[in-house]
Amino acid sequence: MSTPALPTGSSPALPAGSSPALPAGSSPALPAASRRGFLLVVLAALCWGTSGVSGQIVADRAGLGPLDIAWHRMAIGAVVLLTGFALTRRRRTGGTTVPTRGTAARLALVAAGLAAYQLAYFAAVATAGVSIATLVALGLAPLLIAVGATVLGHGRPDRATVVALLVALLGLVLLVGISAGADTGSMVVLGALVAVGSALGYAVVTLAGAGVPAGIPVTLAGFAGGALILTPVALLTGLRFTADPVALGVLLYLGAVPSALAYGMFFRGLRSVPGAVASIVTLLEPLTATALATAFLDERLSPGALAGGLLVLAAVAGLYLRRMGDSNSRGVAPNPLSKRAP
Repeated sequence: MSTPALPTGSSPALPAGSSPALPAGSSPALPAASRRGFLLVVLAALCWGTSGVSGQIVADRAGLGPLDIAWHRMAIGAVVLLTGFALTRRRRTGGTTVPTRGTAARLALVAAGLAAYQLAYFAAVATAGVSIATLVALGLAPLLIAVGATVLGHGRPDRATVVALLVALLGLVLLVGISAGADTGSMVVLGALVAVGSALGYAVVTLAGAGVPAGIPVTLAGFAGGALILTPVALLTGLRFTADPVALGVLLYLGAVPSALAYGMFFRGLRSVPGAVASIVTLLEPLTATALATAFLDERLSPGALAGGLLVLAAVAGLYLRRMGDSNSRGVAPNPLSKRAP
């Protein structure tokens, strides 16, 4: 996760039960946590890659609008998370972490960011299409996160993170493509602007969620709070439901897998993966969406799009190898947002 600037000579906080000093030749616990966290963020991104297709199916089958789909996703995700939290409550050991005033503010930001991100993304898709919405929202988010981390005093991204970011963004442009072309007009411009709001919401979620202490159900709080935020807006504009079995099944999937499960993995991964790194890894989402379209919708990748997908994969893989190499050589996971990171 994105850690604040540390005094000279200090080390990043270690997970509970781990030792800051490790015997020679032993396997450090923190690099293992970093590997698990990185994998969780990757899995979350792959799940998110199915969201666009799912939302489009619901819109086509049931005629639901962006606000309807966003509300169903948040509400169903909150119910799934609340059920899981209640079922596993007895298994959890140790004292309950009491949220501080700062943690409560972070949870409120996560809820607001999630609500804004979901609503703006589906609205951008409906207005400008999947390509423009995905390119702007997910391509701009890493830049906003890097700027936000710098403003919050977490330091500038190191050279490896910046290079990976640039390579991934270049690959994303090639993969998704600028699809406006001859259809460029006020609707496409409006959709792109709405997608900027989606990117901002995602950046807020990443930066705020990374600072929530372990033991706080940040995913549950985010989805429950986000659903509460969207409810009055949806009711005022006329919330629509559907009885179509296929649409209902897809909505349940949308709320359970790319929402409750994926965001749970994402926030858990943020405990050991810096926000800037996580934002680059989640660029796998549009790659997944494109692969699904190729496999199930008979869409074929152009050579330029294929090269873009390979660049995204190369950026994520290179960043992972760099982080793991630094962790194994030093016994701790470096913070790519720190000015002192190699």
